[in-house]
Formats: sequence, structure tokens, C-alpha cells
Amino acid sequence: MKSQKTWSVFLALVLLFAGTIQRAQGQNGNPSGEGTQAASTTASKAEVEELRKELAAQRRTIERLQTLIEQLAEIKARAPAPAADGAHLVNASLTLPATAAEVAPEAPAEPYQKPPEKKEDALPVTAGWNGEHFFIKSADSAFQIQPYGYVQSDFRSYKGDGVPADTFAVRRGRFGFQGNYGSHFQFGLLIDAAATTGATIRDIYLNAKYNDAFQIQAGQFKEPFAQELVAGVTNIDFVERGLQSLLYPSAASAYRSPGVVIHGDIKGGVFQYWAGAFNGKGYATNNTTSVPESVGRIRFYPWRNNKDSVLQGLAFGGSIAYSQAHGLSNEVTPSMALPDTAYTFLPQFQANGNVWRYEGEFTYLKGPWGFRDEYVQASFDRTGVGTLTLGGLGFGNLPTVRFKAWNSAASYLLTGEKRPENGTPRVKRAVFGPDTPGGGGRGLGAWELAFRYSGIQGKEPGIFFNNVFTPQNVPTFSRHTDEFSFGVNWYLNYWVRFQSNVSVDRLKQPSTIGATPQNYLVFEQRLQYRF
Repeated sequence: MKSQKTWSVFLALVLLFAGTIQRAQGQNGNPSGEGTQAASTTASKAEVEELRKELAAQRRTIERLQTLIEQLAEIKARAPAPAADGAHLVNASLTLPATAAEVAPEAPAEPYQKPPEKKEDALPVTAGWNGEHFFIKSADSAFQIQPYGYVQSDFRSYKGDGVPADTFAVRRGRFGFQGNYGSHFQFGLLIDAAATTGATIRDIYLNAKYNDAFQIQAGQFKEPFAQELVAGVTNIDFVERGLQSLLYPSAASAYRSPGVVIHGDIKGGVFQYWAGAFNGKGYATNNTTSVPESVGRIRFYPWRNNKDSVLQGLAFGGSIAYSQAHGLSNEVTPSMALPDTAYTFLPQFQANGNVWRYEGEFTYLKGPWGFRDEYVQASFDRTGVGTLTLGGLGFGNLPTVRFKAWNSAASYLLTGEKRPENGTPRVKRAVFGPDTPGGGGRGLGAWELAFRYSGIQGKEPGIFFNNVFTPQNVPTFSRHTDEFSFGVNWYLNYWVRFQSNVSVDRLKQPSTIGATPQNYLVFEQRLQYRF
């Protein structure tokens, strides 16, 4: 079929050329040259000029037809083999040039150019503000990164015998990034520029999410042991956590340790679980034993998806953790310095052997109200501890050191905002700054009252070694202390909060540093910025 079209075009060219010659002869009118010389000369010039124009137009037509022939040949070369019924497939998107009848005589001929191959445009990157955070993301949202951080500036004042001096302090200055790569990977990096040892990496992790019910997170991050531990420090109700936090794993390193955890939310968070293994020795630190610190936690939210139930905000759960202490690495029981640093109520003891921790938790949120409770127990074995000094105890098995702590807190938002489980209330009328989603206009911000009762008890049973030559006695230590805290939280907007706490720390028994039993007053003020 293509060859027939080619021959048809060729015959058209021949006939067109022959017709042009005949017309030229007919217009000449006297092929033998008879007639007067003046008339012949005048007619010849006009006819020649007209003939030149026609030849130029025909030349352009011929070039256009040549282009058509080349294009038809190219189509034939690219066309697939004919089907069984003799039909041919032709690229329907190809644009053919106009025919000779459609081309004006004065239009210049353009050489054929192969259409350029279409290339996919690079996806643009967008940046902006989503109402809560800055973000940078690809157009398809497959990759997203958010800078985030917070600064907590404190002033602390103490009243009592032997208390620290009043001081200003930058409690935390943390900055980092969090984001996602696709729908199955989330990552985070957080650095504390205000750490006492210099800038320190707090969090660095990657979370692989198969679905909500099954996720794996690896890197360095908080061990998921208790509800006030996993809550962001920018969202807790008081300036410092309760006394039960002294018994959390990795308390000396901001509760963070290298490790891996499997976790998930089932049925929209009705049931949550965590199961992980960590070094349990602090930031980027190698383990001192071959036994990792194992942590398991579950949390139930039975009526979470029932918006009409008065128990929608009720949650409860528990945790268990196991690790081993290595006495030859000089590992000891946790520091018993209070979070507000008012005093230390129990010394540290050398530990060696099994370390067990247990935790129970309860939360109930209803409108502006929030209630939270925790109970923690911990035990540290002292198997084969002692000294090599002359006349000392040598190595022996000492009684296990045991601790228990508790924390009960309540909060109420005076301005009517709802109290979230782990987040900042949506301020209805901010004092300044951008409006929170769901809020609008200017006002006095959000005001919250909070109350807490927290306590801790530690007991190290004594023992007497009735050796014949070197009798020794290990004294008994049994101390307990508690704390009442009153707080006012002023949310100037969604990102700025001012906290003022007054705590009564009660030392009921003679302390290890020689102070007499007394009450300590601690005043804490904090201005917090976050983004």
C-alpha cells in the first residue's frame, strides 16, 4: 500500500512538470517566431516573468512532496508486521504535513524535523508551613523533612538548709529534623546543644513501618518504659518529671540508649505494644554484659474509638524491663538526686547481677481535665560484690537493693481547651503569633492549673559478716521522701509556654549528707519555645 502511494506521488510530479511545459508553449502563442519583433519581445518578457513565479511555486510543492515521501518511508520502516487479516498499525499521534493544495504559494517550505522525545519533568520541591511546623517535601509527598526543636530557659530558687544556690539555667536546647521517605520509613535526628558535656546526639533513628500494627525502629532513642517517659518533655504538666522517673531505664542519659524495638497500634490505638532490646548504658555506649536490656510494654485504650462514651479518654497499661549490672565495670544503683536537685536522699550502691523494673500506668482525659498515675518498682542484685583491700570484706553476696516510687497528677484548663494525651492544647485565643488551627483572634492565651503528689522509697538491707579475723557490718539504709507540687501553665500560643511551679520536698528521715529532716521549698519558672 505504501509503494502505491509513492508511485502515485511520482506520476503526479511527472504530469505536473509536463503540464507546465505545455502551458509555457501555449502562452508563447507563436512557437515558429513569426510576427513583429516589438510585439514578440513584449509578450515574451511578461510570460517569462509569470512562468518564473509558477516554477518557483512548483519547486516548493515538489520539495513538500519529497518531504511527504520521506515521512511515509519512515512510517513504513517503523510499522509492525501486518496482522493476519492484512491490516497495518500506524502511530495515530504522528502529525502529517499539509498537502500541496493546502500550502499557499508564498509560504516558505520548512525541512522536516523529528519531534523531540518527551521527557518527564523533574518533580518540584515545595516548602511551607502546615499550621504547626515548617516543612520541605516533594510534590508527591514521598519525601518530607521537618526541622523541629525547643529551648527551655529556667530560673530556680530554693529555701532550706543545704540547698543549691538560686540560678538561671538553659535546661534544654535541642534542634533536629524529622520526616519520612515514602509511606513506610520515618526518621529523626535530635541534638542537645545545652548538654553539660557539650552538644550531644539525643535521638537518631529510622522507623520502618509495614503498617500501623507492625513497625520496627532502630537507632538511639527513648526506651519505651512508661507513659511519662515516652511523652515529649515539652508536653509534660510540670517543669520536671515526678520522682518515679529516677527509676526509669537509662535515667542518667536522658532515658535514651542504642537499641531496636518492635511496636504497633492495633485498631486505631485501642491496643498498643512495644518490645525492644537496648544497651541500657547511655548514649552510644557499648554494653558491659552480653545480656541486652529488654523492655516490654502494653497499653489499652478500650473506648478510644467510641466518641459518645464517657470513658473514651481512659487508658491503662504496664511495663517490664530486665537487664544485668556489671560490678567490675563499677556499675551502681541509680542516682537518688531529686529531679529539681534540691537534695539527694539515698546513696548509690554497687550492683552486680539481675536488674528488674516493673511499671503500671493509668490515664483519664475528659475535656479540659487530665488525670495520670504511675507506679514503678526496681530491684538491683549485689551478687559477688566487695573489695580486694586488705582487711576488707572480700567478695560476697549482699542483699538486693529495692526501690518503689509513685506519681499522681491532675490538671485542668481554665480557658476550656481540651487536654490531649501527649501534646499541646489548641489555644483558642493566642496572646500573639500565628493562630492555631481551630483557634482565632487575640486573647489571654490558655491557662492551666496542675497538682501532683509524688514519692519514692529505697531500702538497702544491712548484713553482718561474722568472720573470725575480719568481722564486717554493712549498715542498713531505708529512706523515703515525697513531694507536693503546684503548677500554673500559661500557653501564650501553641508554641510558647510559661510554667511556674512551687514544690514542697519533704525529707522525713536523716539524709546521707547529714541534713536534718525538714521541708524544702523549690520555686521553678520556665519559658519554653518550640517549633
